[in-house]
Amino acid sequence: MTQLTLHDSQRRANVPFQPLDPEHVRVYYCGPTVYDLPHLGNLRAMLTADILTRLLRRLYPRVTFVRNITDVDDKITARAAANNETIAQLTERTTAEFHADLAAMNMLPPDIEPRATHNIEEMVRMIAHLIELGHAYEAEGHVLFAVASFPSYGALSGRDTDELVAGARVEVAPYKRDPGDFVLWKPSRPTQPGWDSPWGRGRPGWHVECSAMSHRYLGENFDIHGGGSDLLFPHHENERAQSLCCFPGSTFANYWVHNAMLLVDGEKMSKSVGNFLTIRDVLARGPVEALRLLLMGAQYRSVLNFTWDGLEEARRTLDRFYRALETAGPLDVEGRPLPAAFLAALCDDLNTPLAIAELHAMATAALAGNKDAAADLLVSGRTIGLLMQEPEAWFRGEAGDGPSEDEIDALIAERLAARKAKDFARADAIRKELFDKGVTLEDGPSGTTWRRA
Repeated sequence: MTQLTLHDSQRRANVPFQPLDPEHVRVYYCGPTVYDLPHLGNLRAMLTADILTRLLRRLYPRVTFVRNITDVDDKITARAAANNETIAQLTERTTAEFHADLAAMNMLPPDIEPRATHNIEEMVRMIAHLIELGHAYEAEGHVLFAVASFPSYGALSGRDTDELVAGARVEVAPYKRDPGDFVLWKPSRPTQPGWDSPWGRGRPGWHVECSAMSHRYLGENFDIHGGGSDLLFPHHENERAQSLCCFPGSTFANYWVHNAMLLVDGEKMSKSVGNFLTIRDVLARGPVEALRLLLMGAQYRSVLNFTWDGLEEARRTLDRFYRALETAGPLDVEGRPLPAAFLAALCDDLNTPLAIAELHAMATAALAGNKDAAADLLVSGRTIGLLMQEPEAWFRGEAGDGPSEDEIDALIAERLAARKAKDFARADAIRKELFDKGVTLEDGPSGTTWRRA
């Protein structure tokens, strides 16, 4: 089997992936805080997780992919109040929107999707155990993790404690023993969501949620923990600290996979700049597979720049791939192995740019009449969520502002009738009318076919 290597953030190196159990690989990714539509930055982390789990399922007999939903957070409370709706209404709606957007993006769903509010008991137990072991303390209705009790705090992000505290937004609070101590539990006002606990009515801190849920569904030790690079500190650093302290002798996550940030037109995405894009904003202007391909154009650890020109270029690339499949005719790829070079590219720390280069080579051979290359192209593309349509459906695309399929078919029928009546001026006029609306006609032995430009 081809050896998978991954860049482990903690070791700061590309290392061979060795699962704890070759019969069962376990993966945890941080999911969304559900108070708004998912944006392109969220999408990059989700796409990295999708490609990784698809590859792992090619390599190993069983993979459990857990991705959580954070449905208790002060941002959620504030947004619900601003919207004049209940927290439950907001989180249910935005969770459904998140699921719909990822399904539209050809994302495979997680095997388990725990919600923070369904795992409060696990969090309370973990916090109580941390207090028993001397790693946490109660102060004025809060419970805080004592950073000084964990000597390897900072090992994941590679910075010492003083540097971490200096570079973070640390809440100044008189009840903290150390400025870097972070909240595990905090008291709730009557207007805030809360649960009963040994420390009074309150709600969990963000970091403890993932520790409790990963432990419940994957155990004390699991293979891969992933997320965006913005989560490396403090979220993942704090997760690691509280989990290792709660379960002495454990390793928590064996590998940490972090994707880099996404820019839009060369700038950090921001509503104030006016370049903030949701998934739906992009899909209103381009097809799903073009967006997937654009995001895979840079290796996940490289900063990616989204542009509308890049989206159009990705669409043209897919036109070429689908043309290669169309040239080959019907293909049966059930049970077909992945081409060695394509698999090797993915196993090289998810090197999607190299994998796409392999797709281009397969398409070139397929366009020259090599049907095996076309089959390789199809099975490879589908492994990374591309080429999921029939070529005819791809080229017909979405109507958008153009004519509907019924309108196109009616004009083609009128053109055929004009040609039979030798009214070639009218036939040519119909062809030009459709071309001006973005529809190209192609006459062949079996009749006239069409595609959108």
